[in-house]
Amino acid sequence: MVELKRSPIQFEITEKVTLLHHITRANSPLEYIEAQVFKMEAGGSFQTNLEDLELCIVALTGKYSISDGQEKFEEVGVRESVFEKRPTDSVYIPVGKKVTICCAKAGSVILCYSPANDKTRQTTLIKAADNTVEQRGKYNNKRLVHNILDDQSKISEKLLVVEVYTDQANWSSYPPHKHDVDNLPQESFLEETYYHEMNPQNGFVFQRVYTDDRLLDETMTVYNEEMVIVPRGYHPVSVAEGYDGYYLNIMAGPNKIWKFHNDKGHEWIINRD
Repeated sequence: MVELKRSPIQFEITEKVTLLHHITRANSPLEYIEAQVFKMEAGGSFQTNLEDLELCIVALTGKYSISDGQEKFEEVGVRESVFEKRPTDSVYIPVGKKVTICCAKAGSVILCYSPANDKTRQTTLIKAADNTVEQRGKYNNKRLVHNILDDQSKISEKLLVVEVYTDQANWSSYPPHKHDVDNLPQESFLEETYYHEMNPQNGFVFQRVYTDDRLLDETMTVYNEEMVIVPRGYHPVSVAEGYDGYYLNIMAGPNKIWKFHNDKGHEWIINRD
């Protein structure tokens, strides 16, 4: 069993790095996920020491040199825009390592953390070609998925990481589904975060997070480079006409299994003609 701690991530950045988001177990209701998003210029760098956290670094855009203190990977990253709609490189680093990221070509990175305790896991370069790619949905519920760490991956202990593209006027994470009950094999408990980007950048999406009893029921207007936390509940996304949506999901929980439960009031749309 993972011993959950609430100590903030200690890190160092240079003046060529801008922190966009820093979600921790101390400043959010999450227990299994922490995250940082950085914009980096060439020459910028980031350092941290992993203690009780495993980490997946996703090169959203740009190119980077990434080290765990022993192994080093050069030229990580393949895109200038996430809307090239092709997979990118990522690096997984297990607990107890010293992490250094140096930017070779300007871009953005997202750091996906989860508490873990398995020190036998290996630092791994997840190449763009290693992502599995799939199309999901039909009608106005279509999206393109890049699986970086799915629940079948043996690389990470807790982390699941996936990129999703939703075309204009389409819905995603739909029909509304949840995974907030530890009741396997019917449903797994996984917290989740969404990091959103829009094309063009002045676009927006709507995201609703709600529970069956409606004690949590929030509908948010989400803009480019914003994040949404989903500690529990259903979490559909609606993309406005004229704008394409992208999001990166981080999921983690006590078991690395993705078994979700659809909102029964809307599940009928799956089997319509």
